[in-house]
Amino acid sequence: MRLLPRSLFGRMLGLAALTTLAALVFAALAIGQVLERFVVDGLDRRLDAQITVLARALRPDGSLDPARAFDLPDFADPDAGWRWLVDAPDGRRWESGEGLDLPPPDARRRPPGRRREGAPEPRPGEGTDASGQPLHYRELVLPRPGGATRIVAAAPREVVEGPLREAAMPLLLSLALLGAALAGAAYLQLRLGLRPLGALREAVAGVRAGGLRHVPADQPSEIRPLAEELNALIDQNEAGLANARRHVANLAHGLKTPLAALQLRLAEPGRDADGSLAAGLSDIDRRIRHHLARARAAHLGEATGRRTALRPALSDLVAVMTKIHAERAVQADLGIPEDIEVAVEAQDLDELFGNILDNAFRHARSRVAVTASRIDRLVRVTVEDDGPGLTGAQQALTLLPGQRLDEAGDGHGFGLPIAQEIAEMNGGGLALSTAASGGLAVSIHLPLARG
Repeated sequence: MRLLPRSLFGRMLGLAALTTLAALVFAALAIGQVLERFVVDGLDRRLDAQITVLARALRPDGSLDPARAFDLPDFADPDAGWRWLVDAPDGRRWESGEGLDLPPPDARRRPPGRRREGAPEPRPGEGTDASGQPLHYRELVLPRPGGATRIVAAAPREVVEGPLREAAMPLLLSLALLGAALAGAAYLQLRLGLRPLGALREAVAGVRAGGLRHVPADQPSEIRPLAEELNALIDQNEAGLANARRHVANLAHGLKTPLAALQLRLAEPGRDADGSLAAGLSDIDRRIRHHLARARAAHLGEATGRRTALRPALSDLVAVMTKIHAERAVQADLGIPEDIEVAVEAQDLDELFGNILDNAFRHARSRVAVTASRIDRLVRVTVEDDGPGLTGAQQALTLLPGQRLDEAGDGHGFGLPIAQEIAEMNGGGLALSTAASGGLAVSIHLPLARG
């Protein structure tokens, strides 16, 4: 079971929700304590006032003078539950009502009373009446020559709890509204705070699609080092790609001269009577070109920043093929929108369609058609000729590396397997079918360059 969500937004929002909830619970408890303390302090002042009245009514021996004792307004209503009592040193008791069930004086069970200029102050306590209802009281013990006189003024605990219950609902409602506001603020803060990460993702996608060369360096300070590392990685990949291209070119140049020399030697009379050596040399040449193209295409597939306009590239290739095959008088129709760009290097595009167009011009009777259309995030380019075409079995055989249908006098040469690999390594594909004219239709799918 996974406790933490995978997204940063979910984790941070969950953490914000937990901390907000903990803060609100703490605030509710703290405010409740403050309110209770405020209500109890007010009640204590009213009880202390009654104790002061009774203390002034004491005689020197510690007994109460009933004529001088009177009830304050809170104690005047016998049904209100407010009570007082006085315990004299000689054991006599005076009460405003019956039913007080209070513990005896015990300094260990209650906080000591404060003293003001040497005079004792009342101390708080909790007790019950005869019916078991909780009471809050204040107690004052005054020393007298014959012993200590105890004065107690008590009020129902409901005097404290009633206002707290009345304040609880508005308090909880206010805290709930505050929690909702904090949750909305946290959600908005996270959306705005994480927006640069979304922009960085879009920038990386733009680099991969060819719309940008680097990730914008103007980033928040927290992700600026990441943008700098990404740009350094892009530069490193481009440098590696350039180095790989140089090695491929050097290898091709290094092999070209020995192969040409061998071909010249084999062309001498008596060197290759049955042509088998020339055929083997031609096969070596084809395989070298095939694997060099594959290696270059693999490096290009890892490059970033690829973006090539399709119509100009194919228009130039069609013009070249028209000149090369001028004796065949093949008409070429180009139906490619101006605004289509593919995420393929121009060199790859030239080699890919150079092979396909060369085959089409060599086998067409009178016409070659090149069309292109968008399909989701891909571009489909179709090259059709009106030549003899290929059967289904021949089409499958033509795409196998090393098959040479042209040696049997039929087929479309060696370039199609290489073209297929280049298309696949650039994120696309190649398929063969029969054109409406009966010739061969080659469909190439290539990734569409993102805007």
